[in-house]
Amino acid sequence: MDEKLDMTRQCVLTAQKNSHVLGCIKRSVASRSREVILPLCSALVRPHLESCIQLWSLQHRKDMNLLEQVQRRATKMVGGVDHFPYKERLRELVLFSLEKRRLQGDLIVAFQYLKGAYKKNGDRLFSTACSDVTRSNGFKPRVDLDQV
Repeated sequence: MDEKLDMTRQCVLTAQKNSHVLGCIKRSVASRSREVILPLCSALVRPHLESCIQLWSLQHRKDMNLLEQVQRRATKMVGGVDHFPYKERLRELVLFSLEKRRLQGDLIVAFQYLKGAYKKNGDRLFSTACSDVTRSNGFKPRVDLDQV
């Protein structure tokens, strides 16, 4: 992170590192079957692409595209789906884009705050709306206009 709190350099370094890992996988593994390539990419590449994504919350579209390009390259390594467009490859391999994974992580953390998993600091971030409706789940976030 630089003095302007910009994560672009971190994204570039992450993309370079994972591109090198993908190159090593491509050179050292003879099989291109999904049973071989997907577990390798899921274990060696994807965790680095997703590390601290809630903290980063990428500010620039170019940073998101740079990391997505690494995943795009990883999905092309799987034989049989390499000629499909990227979205079709993701669907065929039962994967989500990094942007959807980031959103999913944000939703999980927000739900954990609402459920009380972070009691120490979470009570000031979200408050739940009290409702007398019997069909309500009781965990609907309320917006306090005084804090906005």
